[in-house]
Amino acid sequence: MPSRRRRRPRRRSSSVRRGPPTAPWVPGTCTAPSTLRTRTKALRHRPLARPPPILGTRARARRRLRGGGCMRIVLFGQAAFGKDVFEQLRAAGEDVVGVSTPRQGARPDPLFEAASQAGVPVIETPMLRQDDPFQKFVAWQPELLVFAFVTDIVRKRVLDAATHGAIQYHPSLLPLHRGRTAMNWAIISGARQTGLTIFWVDEGIDTGPIILQRTVEIADDDSVGTLYFQHLYPLGVEALVEGVRLVREGVAERTPQDETQATYEPPCGPEHAKIDWMQHGRVVGAHIRGCDPQPGAAASLRGETVRLFEGRYRPGAPGEPPGTVLAAMGATVEIAAIGGTISVGRAQRDGDPKAAASDVLRPGDLLERLP
Repeated sequence: MPSRRRRRPRRRSSSVRRGPPTAPWVPGTCTAPSTLRTRTKALRHRPLARPPPILGTRARARRRLRGGGCMRIVLFGQAAFGKDVFEQLRAAGEDVVGVSTPRQGARPDPLFEAASQAGVPVIETPMLRQDDPFQKFVAWQPELLVFAFVTDIVRKRVLDAATHGAIQYHPSLLPLHRGRTAMNWAIISGARQTGLTIFWVDEGIDTGPIILQRTVEIADDDSVGTLYFQHLYPLGVEALVEGVRLVREGVAERTPQDETQATYEPPCGPEHAKIDWMQHGRVVGAHIRGCDPQPGAAASLRGETVRLFEGRYRPGAPGEPPGTVLAAMGATVEIAAIGGTISVGRAQRDGDPKAAASDVLRPGDLLERLP
């Protein structure tokens, strides 16, 4: 029989065709990982241990965020704080798809200007009560709302439009000092420290679960202005950006607030600014600092309202009735108080601009409580 020629097996090339090189992917960033060429035939026949779950909108978004995807963010805010949050979010690579600001006045809001220059659409917050602007807002497909500095009431349907809800900055250690003037009341109450909170927005006033907090000390000469601009403003911008990152990575906390420790104060207005000279000088000094720059701690001088700023308590024995101007030292005056004196750097008569305290008050003047 003729011998059969044995067919020699075809040699396979050891070289593997590869696609272009890809940069390493860092989990948690907004850049999706590049896909590599895979052997799809083997994958196609790999049995599944169980069928994939059917995920709703929020569940799909949570799974995507754990994989490091971007979120579509709408920023609510105003003024320089809102502008800085907007710029820092964009610098961090976050996807800010829209901005909402208060109604514009004669001078454009800094956040409004920054968003417009960056080509990010803006809707005035009060307009969201109307159907057409609200539908435009919904078309942005927001996944997270970020409240940087919000004074308008935001309706529930706006909150519900975002897949992940909303987070907010508040300048106190919640649940302490809920309300619009938390910094004022922290200083007026004599607290030695305060801080900021980033929390999930719910239907209450500053009542939502806490994501993170930062603590700062209150110095003896701190006013609301110095406490905010030197500490709570820059820390607040950083903390909001950090809060967004935590939400995006799916690791943001939801710590309930302790309602047994909660305090709420009304907006600090002129009716709360009246100085009671019969209180201890330490209390009077904290009251002046807690009303600086707004609304300005007020006293009566010969029937005229005078507001005091840059106050600081010094322990001692003045020997004069509380409220008596003892001396002038440069721009500052010393005022007698129970248990010491109050140094005041600036003062203001009704209708006049602020001036050096020594230009408004004279030694021997007696400041009294307003009716």
